[in-house]
Amino acid sequence: MAGYIAEFFGYAASDKSQPALTAAARKNCPFLGSFCVKTLARDKVISGVCAIRQKTPGSPNVICCPIRLYADNYKMLRLIARKAFKQEHNLYAGRVAVEKAKEEGGAIAVFGKGWGGELRLPQRKGMGSYFVDWVLARLDSQGELVELTAIEVQTIDTTGSYGNAQRVLAESREVISDTAGLNWENVSKRIIPQIIYKGQVLQREDLCRSGLFLVCPKPVYQRILDRLGGTEKLPKFPSQPASINFIAYDANAEHKDGDITPLGIVEEHCTTVYKVQEAFSSLNLPEGNVYKEAISRTLYPERYQD
Repeated sequence: MAGYIAEFFGYAASDKSQPALTAAARKNCPFLGSFCVKTLARDKVISGVCAIRQKTPGSPNVICCPIRLYADNYKMLRLIARKAFKQEHNLYAGRVAVEKAKEEGGAIAVFGKGWGGELRLPQRKGMGSYFVDWVLARLDSQGELVELTAIEVQTIDTTGSYGNAQRVLAESREVISDTAGLNWENVSKRIIPQIIYKGQVLQREDLCRSGLFLVCPKPVYQRILDRLGGTEKLPKFPSQPASINFIAYDANAEHKDGDITPLGIVEEHCTTVYKVQEAFSSLNLPEGNVYKEAISRTLYPERYQD
């Protein structure tokens, strides 16, 4: 499997404009407003890789760094707070929100990396499987907690390596292919079981009325739906404590050199954790004797002349 780096330090990899070259030279993440925190596994070199695409013609760019989804000063968090709480409040890091809520007639406390820090949650048999990427907590005008919701952010994990492609991009701004691939198997093996479990945990929270939000790039969202049998297996439901709210992001404007390609919500689908669980556990089995047929075709090819 082979692929290309599609976005590099926030800009299209093919972009040779001054803003793109400056961001790469300074190793700056335009979404954080500071150094890129993504590193190559082997030598810990700052990566700068936001998205990759497969070599197959027409393959989409797929975001591989979750920070890419935090553009416009974490606009995604503000949008989900509005969807979950049906109110407009400012967002503040953790405990800072208490006094702000009293001053402003309400506020949203944010817990997550770079904001209010991780919450101290009980561990399940020694594993931190309750943890989500973000927790948003709505405080009333007295600074009291009245409602909460949780967000899981899932980009794509990669296989192989894009280390050589990254080096060439950094040195000469040339786009070459590398062995980087997209780990779609992770969608079935890890992502879906996690959202089922975490969705069930959140349903037991008295103050969680909107369930779990799963934010991901559109290609990841599509792969999840394909694995679950499509939207016909996941009927729409109104927001409720048992909700799984899928939110797919993708580029929503044509790219122009010197500009960061803006992202926006391109699709949403709200169902329940039980419908996701039911669809995930249902099996689409092949016809019988597929192993026998495969072995026979290998052993006796002369009997299978097409």
